[in-house]
Amino acid sequence: MPSARRLTAARFAGACLAGIVLALACGSAEAGSGLPPLPPMGPSLRKVVAFQTGEQPGTIIIRKNEKALYLVTNKGQALRYQISVGRDGFGWTGTVRIAAKTEWPEWRPPSEMRVRQPELPAMVPAGPYNPLGARALYLSRDGRDTLYRIHGTNDPKGVGFDGTSGCFRLTNTDVIDLFKRVAVGAKVVVE
Repeated sequence: MPSARRLTAARFAGACLAGIVLALACGSAEAGSGLPPLPPMGPSLRKVVAFQTGEQPGTIIIRKNEKALYLVTNKGQALRYQISVGRDGFGWTGTVRIAAKTEWPEWRPPSEMRVRQPELPAMVPAGPYNPLGARALYLSRDGRDTLYRIHGTNDPKGVGFDGTSGCFRLTNTDVIDLFKRVAVGAKVVVE
């Protein structure tokens, strides 16, 4: 049985998706527009921690079992961000790179996801109602898009559990911070 947190996130995403057509027509969520309220950015769950690794500063290390993303900042130190990770059957490990970064990305659910969830649209336009949130970092392996992202969320309660389809989700506040600190080409190690 899904947890209450997952159901809340799913309902919020559903409300946002339902409001997208109106958002496109109206341009914004103004009073009386019938759109859901603009989503909150969410709290910062980031903190500086001691972190031993042989990886260079600028490297991201994701520890799925901790639901944590570490950005190596100096020898023996990292920024730790709380994240959500892939639910059962959707987790993965390996080394990838940041291929691109986008502010307020559009979202094109992969065809496999649309088979599982036929109610999903082919594309959700960029903006505050987009499920990828405020920023997205696109992950590639050997120059090919993995279809996985490090991205924000419009539901601040949607962070800290196993609930994605393989992406790594942060609060919008934290993904904006991470976005500013990470370079295209940066190494990402998923453990």
